[in-house]
Amino acid sequence: MAKKKVLLGMSGGVDSSVAVQVLLEQGYEVLGVTLKLWDGEKDSSTTKTCCSIDDVEDARKVAFDMGIDHYVLNMKEMFREKVVDYFVDEYMKGRTPNPCIACNKHMKFSAMLRKAEMLGCDYVSTGHFARIEYNEKMKTYQLKRGVDLKKDQSYVLYHLNQKTLSKVLLPLGGMTKEEVRAKADQMGLVVSKKPDSQEICFVNSDYVSFIKDYSGFMPRTGDVVNTQGEILGKHEGIINYTVGQRKGIGLSGGPKLYVKELDPLQNKVVVGEHREMFVSTLQVKNLNFVSVDKIESGTRVESKIRYNAKLEPSVIHFDGENMARITFDKPQRAVTPGQAVVFYDGDVVLGGGTIG
Repeated sequence: MAKKKVLLGMSGGVDSSVAVQVLLEQGYEVLGVTLKLWDGEKDSSTTKTCCSIDDVEDARKVAFDMGIDHYVLNMKEMFREKVVDYFVDEYMKGRTPNPCIACNKHMKFSAMLRKAEMLGCDYVSTGHFARIEYNEKMKTYQLKRGVDLKKDQSYVLYHLNQKTLSKVLLPLGGMTKEEVRAKADQMGLVVSKKPDSQEICFVNSDYVSFIKDYSGFMPRTGDVVNTQGEILGKHEGIINYTVGQRKGIGLSGGPKLYVKELDPLQNKVVVGEHREMFVSTLQVKNLNFVSVDKIESGTRVESKIRYNAKLEPSVIHFDGENMARITFDKPQRAVTPGQAVVFYDGDVVLGGGTIG
């Protein structure tokens, strides 16, 4: 019986490199592919971002050492349109986007699935710390949190669907990060000590400078106001601020104030005291259900409002097609428009959407 063939996304990091070995041990035929998404710094050794020349070379060397074919796909045009333009546009609208979710949705799965079909592959795979399991009783695939909850990446995969889940393998979902590092050491991989990518891969300086250089947009100064509408000072352009920010607001004296809201239409930054930063309900749009077809309005779930946030007990109520309200048992701090909210039933990712 012929081996099942897998197209594995290789970023040049330790996770995707170990994923190659795990899949080989499981009996798959593996092909490696590195997506060239952005031109990194010439001296990439000083950065922790992906997409650099060094990352491509690291992926190529790992593939060679493991005896698998390796491809490099130039996806820069699509990445610019689907990820970078979206990132810039959202910030200019006073929202805080999550470009990693957009990248996973449009690049690391959609683009790879198309390439996999061209190469006659049965599956695609990545080094994400999450699990996909088939529920025999429900006859559905379920996206679940990785066993290493400190590294769990299911939050950024809520956009997947049943068709995609049936074609995706996540070989690291049952491992801890420590086990992955140990396996890389045991294998003698050149990337075993390589630090994890922590930054936005296309932003090598601060994001405000990037937005100005990329788009030519020049921020306008405006008023900083409190929640009663009283003018407290001036801001340097709303793209310089994010919800929850305390430092760099430019106000001195009085109580500690935090950015509560960004109003691009009136070009205002609204600030509030710590107690004013909590809300019990948030609006969600662009809903996607991944492990279920739908859930009933009024269902209790656990919701996560940002990547590093805890799961919080909550209730989901639908407000029409593709929109909902999430009401939390305990008020949540600094709910940020543009970020994702993802809802779970235990370890199972039910779905998610964009905070409005």
